[in-house]
Amino acid sequence: MPDHPYSGLRVSLATQHGKARALAPPLARRLGLIVEPVAIATDAFGTFTGTTLRAGTAAEAALAKARAGMAASGLDLGLASEGSFGPHPWLPFGAGGVETLAFVDAPRGLELTLSAVSRRTNFAQHEVTDGGDIAPFLTRIGFPSHALVVKGPDGAVLATGVQDMATLSPLAWPGNRLETDMRAHMNPTRMAAIRALAGRLAARLGTRCPACGAPGWGQVDLLRGLPCSSCNQPTQGVLAIIDGCGVCAHRGKRPRPDGVTAASPASCDWCNP
Repeated sequence: MPDHPYSGLRVSLATQHGKARALAPPLARRLGLIVEPVAIATDAFGTFTGTTLRAGTAAEAALAKARAGMAASGLDLGLASEGSFGPHPWLPFGAGGVETLAFVDAPRGLELTLSAVSRRTNFAQHEVTDGGDIAPFLTRIGFPSHALVVKGPDGAVLATGVQDMATLSPLAWPGNRLETDMRAHMNPTRMAAIRALAGRLAARLGTRCPACGAPGWGQVDLLRGLPCSSCNQPTQGVLAIIDGCGVCAHRGKRPRPDGVTAASPASCDWCNP
């Protein structure tokens, strides 16, 4: 998009973990934006091993990292990502991941965050037992292409980025804990999720506000009140999508993309109190 306002501009990417290879192609292809990695100490904003706890939400941490990259590079545009992993929010016994991207455009006063929930994660832990076989766990998490963190019985980190049996075997003692290394450069599955979200960010920034022309027009809220198909009373179902601009106060409403115009009586507080 040679006519896009970001075409040919540089955006600082705060990362120590090679995320440019996931983020740069979609942003260059869609916007002409040039991603410039800045190797700041992102571990200060939180680590997956728990040695440094994240302060605030994932979106807040990603925005803080983006601003730090901007300060270190002197660029007016900043980009950063943050990941969160744990039990899946609605799938019992499954693991889930949430990737968050933050984009900051200082001259326009634009701060944009996008998040995506996915079950495509290898996030898992395994406690080594006496006589137990760790091979099934290693296969399940994609070792050695996906690295491991090894912790002692007290939770102390013994090793990170473990990707070969020669390193792992002396550490696989009963009581030690094996965890997936969730840093992007050690986890191809996570890198793929970041790349997919980068495509969404590029599409969002490629959409201009119909009022002021600023990049980043898109969903900012949901309008609830989908009418019941039986009694026509409003329900908590989504009626429409509210789009907005991160620079001016302009807002717009559009129908939900799946075309649903009525809610089931089973979800209606009037028909099914």
